Amino acid sequence: MSRTERLEIEGVPLLATLEPGRGDIGLLALHGSGEGGTAQLAGSVARRCGVTSLVFTQPETAVPVHLPSPRMAVDHCALLHEFRSRVSLTVSLHGHLRQEAWHTLFLGGANRAASLVLARELAVLEPRFRIVTDLEEIPAGLRGLHARNPVNLTRLAGVQVELPLPARTTGASDDPPQAVVDAFVAGVGRLAQALPTFIA
Repeated sequence: MSRTERLEIEGVPLLATLEPGRGDIGLLALHGSGEGGTAQLAGSVARRCGVTSLVFTQPETAVPVHLPSPRMAVDHCALLHEFRSRVSLTVSLHGHLRQEAWHTLFLGGANRAASLVLARELAVLEPRFRIVTDLEEIPAGLRGLHARNPVNLTRLAGVQVELPLPARTTGASDDPPQAVVDAFVAGVGRLAQALPTFIA
């Protein structure tokens, strides 16, 4: 059963929603209001895979405030603590608006082995979308390597996926394309199979 928690981070009111699931992989969307489609993608993939998801939104804020991910790893968020206790590996979904990479998905995060496993399943989205795992090709601000970034706080750290707008929305809707949902479902399944090979 889903649970919600209202909290403030740096004066910004947030709503955290945890959907408990099974297994060691969790889906995270830290900027569900400001990065359209990421909350919906996390929820859809988590439900289909039966895994845990944690989504942060700003329903009381007319213009969403972008809080950098490391600053969202606050001690006073009980659901973030629970998420970290439930899962070992995080897939954190973000959105980017870089015009020069309008059809590029960047896979960062501290678990580089997991990023490669996920990338192999996301390759089904090519050639419409380009999948990049080489950190040298990922813009510094999108690499998700900060030690305090929530994607890296679970036992096996995780993969930070930066999605361009066409990969996370459909027209004027925040519903992600079905092909993207299907690819992430396959990717989470493959990560679950590979989990024993990842080293903390």
